[in-house]
Amino acid sequence: MKNREIADMFEAIADMLELLGGNAFRVNSYRKASRVIGDLTDDVADLAEAGRLQKLPGIGASTAKKIVEYIETGTMERYEKLAAEVPEGVIEMMHVPGVGPKTAGLVYKEAGIHSVTGLAEAIEAGQLTDLPGLGPKKLENILKGVAVYLAGQERVLLGRALPVAEEIAEAMRKVRGVREVLPAGSLRRRRETVGDIDILVASTEGKAVVEAFVGLRQVRDVLAAGETKGSVRVEGGLQVDCRVVPPECFGAAAQYFTGSKAHNVRLREIAIARKLKLNEYGVFRGDEPVAGETEEEVYAALGLPWIPPELREDRGEIEAAQAGELPELVELDDIQGDLHLHSTWSDGGASIEQMAEACRALGYHYLCVTDHSQSLTIAGGLGPEQLARQREEIDELNKTLEGFRILAGCEVDILGDGSLDLPDDVLAGLDFVIASIHTGMTQSTDRITRRIVAATEHPHVHAIAHPTGRIIGQREPYAIDFEALVRAAADTGTALEINAYVERLDLNAVHARAARDAGVRLVINTDAHAPDQLAMMRFGVATARRGWGAKEDVLNALPLKKLLAVLKRKHA
Repeated sequence: MKNREIADMFEAIADMLELLGGNAFRVNSYRKASRVIGDLTDDVADLAEAGRLQKLPGIGASTAKKIVEYIETGTMERYEKLAAEVPEGVIEMMHVPGVGPKTAGLVYKEAGIHSVTGLAEAIEAGQLTDLPGLGPKKLENILKGVAVYLAGQERVLLGRALPVAEEIAEAMRKVRGVREVLPAGSLRRRRETVGDIDILVASTEGKAVVEAFVGLRQVRDVLAAGETKGSVRVEGGLQVDCRVVPPECFGAAAQYFTGSKAHNVRLREIAIARKLKLNEYGVFRGDEPVAGETEEEVYAALGLPWIPPELREDRGEIEAAQAGELPELVELDDIQGDLHLHSTWSDGGASIEQMAEACRALGYHYLCVTDHSQSLTIAGGLGPEQLARQREEIDELNKTLEGFRILAGCEVDILGDGSLDLPDDVLAGLDFVIASIHTGMTQSTDRITRRIVAATEHPHVHAIAHPTGRIIGQREPYAIDFEALVRAAADTGTALEINAYVERLDLNAVHARAARDAGVRLVINTDAHAPDQLAMMRFGVATARRGWGAKEDVLNALPLKKLLAVLKRKHA
């Protein structure tokens, strides 16, 4: 699919327009189009062919025309004209945390710097200290931002890589002679970022399968093509490796190439203790094969039950398996509703009714509308009167929705002093309140921790949204004392969110497990601003599973009646 390429192009157009001082409305419209296209689960080319592009939120006639232009020609005139004015490296600098269009334009125009590495070198050489607005602290933060940005470029977000892997795996299942196909590696373990994609295939016709793989329509460059392995680059530059193994070895290969390395080392130690040999071909006693066709029989040969891939990090899963204490991990089908999403009342791209219909189509039984509160003016935040009018709309919609409930809520801002952005009487009238930080993110550990802890102690706050504030590869977490937050959440019965938005996945898996182990409920939400973004729920569920989360640990796995009872207890 060309979704990611088009989304990246719109984002680049927005960056270039902003750098050149373009109209803010146009800049934001391109950014919105980028988000919408990037989060699509359908192929944008199919939508274009069906004439459905303008049905997407934020996609007008002009934007749709540009999408069709790129699909048909591989170029976009608007992008090409802007790119002729702005060096690519200057746009890249804007993505460095702490830089932005103003600083990128300044260092380019005044110092001739046009690359991220050049920016870091100039800071380290003390060449930018005379430029206005670039004091020692600012330059120090930019240098840290460069390190964050460069580290993020080495890996790809799970939410970007997984759809590519699934598309290629589905194509490979149709190849003659293929018996089984499995995306393996860190992708199968659902790590938040992956280096490349590993596709494992069971077949006795290795060369023919590899030839079919390197000939897939998604392939842009062939890196290698051998008897049993092929490597390619697909659209977007992501590397995909395909490995063909005999069917009788498929389970052992799946276990081996899924990893992690630390998990595999522990399994080999267990094998040695049992006088067995374990490798990617199977489990052997001497030269005699004991197991290998399925993962289940590989683990059984080592005296273990099958261990879910998300747990294979050597973080206690071996010991839990040996003791028969592996958790029964939460499943996507366990999720009953989404408790953090936005509508056109604030900065969302769809009406409440449209979001409700999309949730019903996913099999949910409820949703909560949590538009922003009044101080977040950039996102069209709502004050008390607007929330009251929104509640009226929700009440009217609920009269028409049999077997489904729309809850009235709000994503309320935690202000700089720890107070909340709306009066207590307004918050008391909402079904669900999720509190979050959008300003003052660089405060000291003590201040930012006190702010969030104060929110957990508020009787009308049911959950904390994206609790550490990180954006993968773009923004580091707040300097929060996470242990203090977990203690406060446990003491007050406040849930902590796993925000499933692919750039966030916040809480991460380690934090999610710490919260779960402390008895804190998790709530898995998408923070969706359009119907297609609701599909990101699976990435939040994957993170919960990596954090050992079970169904009973997740607030929105509760049926509606029990959910409302839990929310009422927090008020009490």
